[in-house]
Amino acid sequence: MKEIKIGGRPVGPAHPCFIIAEAGVNHNGRVDLARKLIDAAAKAGADSVKFQTFTAERLVARGAPKAAYQVQTTGGGESQFEMLKRLELSAEAHSELMAYSRQKGILFLSTPFDAAGADFLDDLGVAAFKIGSGEITNIPFLQHVARKGKPIILSTGMAWLSEVDEAVRAIRETGHTDLLLLHCVSRYPADPRDANLRAMRTLAEAFDVPVGYSDHTVGHEVALAAVALGASVIEKHFTLDRTLPGPDHRASLEPPELQALVAGVRRVEQALGTGEKRPVAGEADVARAARKSLVMARDAAAGTVLTEDLVAIQRPGTGLPPAMLKWVIGRKLREDVAAGTVIELAMLA
Repeated sequence: MKEIKIGGRPVGPAHPCFIIAEAGVNHNGRVDLARKLIDAAAKAGADSVKFQTFTAERLVARGAPKAAYQVQTTGGGESQFEMLKRLELSAEAHSELMAYSRQKGILFLSTPFDAAGADFLDDLGVAAFKIGSGEITNIPFLQHVARKGKPIILSTGMAWLSEVDEAVRAIRETGHTDLLLLHCVSRYPADPRDANLRAMRTLAEAFDVPVGYSDHTVGHEVALAAVALGASVIEKHFTLDRTLPGPDHRASLEPPELQALVAGVRRVEQALGTGEKRPVAGEADVARAARKSLVMARDAAAGTVLTEDLVAIQRPGTGLPPAMLKWVIGRKLREDVAAGTVIELAMLA
C-alpha cells in the first residue's frame, strides 16, 4: 500500500495514525478562540489542527438554505450565507494562526472550498490540502488543487463508489499521485449504525491508496474502531465548549475528550502488534502456573512400569507436557517417586 508525506511525516498503513483535530468553524469567527483551539489540539497530542478557508460570497448563494442540522443548532432566522459570513477568517488571521500553530509544534491545515482559497493556502505554504466531502463532485476544483502537487486528503461523505472513482480519476489525470481517501458519513452528528467502517477497506482495495476516517459520531469509540480496522488518518471535530453557539459545536469533542481520543488511538496502535502469533515475555510465568504436566498420581518404587492410572495431568506446567503421555506409559522408573512429583525425563528408563 502506498503512503503519502504530510509535512515530512509519512502517513500510511505502516505508520502511526495521523490525527487531525478539526477546529473547522468552531472559532466562531474569533481569532482568540482559534488560538485557544490550537492550544487544545497541541495539548491533546494531535498531529494537525485544521480550519476552513472560505468567503461566504464565493461559497454560497445568498438565498441558499441551511442544512437541517444547521437550523437545529443555529436557528432558522438567517440564511446559510449570513451564518457563514460570521464564521470567516481573514487572510491575516490565517497567517497568524499558521505561525501560532508552528510555535505550538502542531501542523496547520485548512480546507479550501474554491480555487481562490486553494491558491491562498498554497501561497501560505500549507503542507497538504484537505478537501471536504462537498467538493467530491467538483471535478474542476479537484483538478485545480491536484495541479499544485501537494498531498491531498479527500473526504468521501455522501458519495457512491462510482463518484469516488470519478474524483480519483480526475485527480490522477493531472499526474497527481499523493492521495489519501477518508471514509465519512456527512451527518452531524452521525449515527454509529451508519458508520460502515468496512467501506475503508473497499476504498483501499478499489484505488490502492491509504485510507482513513472522518468521524462525526458522538464520542470517540467509532474512531478507535476505525484505527483498529486500519485507518491511517483520523479526523474529528473538536470545540472548547459544546454549548457555544454555532453549527458544529454540538457534534464536536471537548478538549478532555480530544485528549482521550489521541491517547486511545495510541493504545489501539500498540495493541495491534505485528500479527505474528507468539507468546509475549510476560506470559512465561503464567504458563508455568496455568499449563499442565505429567505428574505421579501416587507413590511408586524404582523399577515400577508406568501405567495410565499412575500418571495424572495436573498443574504446574514445568514438566513433561500432556502430549507425551503415550510416550511415558510403559517406561520404568529409575528411582522411587512420591505422589505429586512432576515427572522428568531423568526419572525414566
